[in-house]
This record gives sequence, structure tokens and C-alpha cells, in this order.
Amino acid sequence: MPLLPVSQQITFLYTHDLEASARFYGSALGLALWRDQVSCRIYHVCAEAYLGICQRADVRPDPTRRDVIFTLVTPDVDGWYERLSAQGVAFEKAPQINPQYNIYHCFLRDPDGYLIEIQRFLD
Repeated sequence: MPLLPVSQQITFLYTHDLEASARFYGSALGLALWRDQVSCRIYHVCAEAYLGICQRADVRPDPTRRDVIFTLVTPDVDGWYERLSAQGVAFEKAPQINPQYNIYHCFLRDPDGYLIEIQRFLD
């Protein structure tokens, strides 16, 4: 059976503080706001990929959150690390090679504790 067409992809994350998340994704990461739906903001990541951040009162920051990893694939992991570090963003793991997956990557968290990976494939 042939696949049906998909024209865009959006990953949605919940936040307890939409303004803090908007500053992080819009200012620190520099993602362009694509749609503002008042309680949900959708950011353009690349091509037809998007990230939605939606306000929910029952969500609290959780630095142990392990259910989602939002990964940005880039040829310049070190550039991202330097840019975000200069803005005061703390990293859980500095850039390093992961031989198991043959990638070069680093990890940080957003204001709600979601894990963000910035990586480059080495092959």
C-alpha cells in the first residue's frame, strides 16, 4: 500500500510558561515564529518541519523529564554550543563524539525540562 502524502511535520511540547519558552525557542535558539495561536506558538525549524509550544497549567518544569528529545541536526554543533553558551544557556553535556551512533552531539534543556540534542551525523 503506498504511503499517503505528508506536507509538513510539527512536534508539540507543553509548557507551563509560554513566555519563557517563547524567549528560549525564539530568542536563544533563534527559531522563527510561524503561527501564534495565543496559547500555542508554532516555530519554523527547517524546510517543512515545525515545533509547537502549547500552554498547559498542569505542566511543571521537570529537569528529569526523559520522555522527549527534540533534536536539531546541524553541520555546526560547536557553533551552536558557543552561541548558546554565550547567552548563558547551560548544557548537560558539552559536544562530544558518541561512537555507538556515530554522531557528534551535545545536550541542554529548555525551561520545562525537555531534553534538546544538537547533533551532526559523522557518516
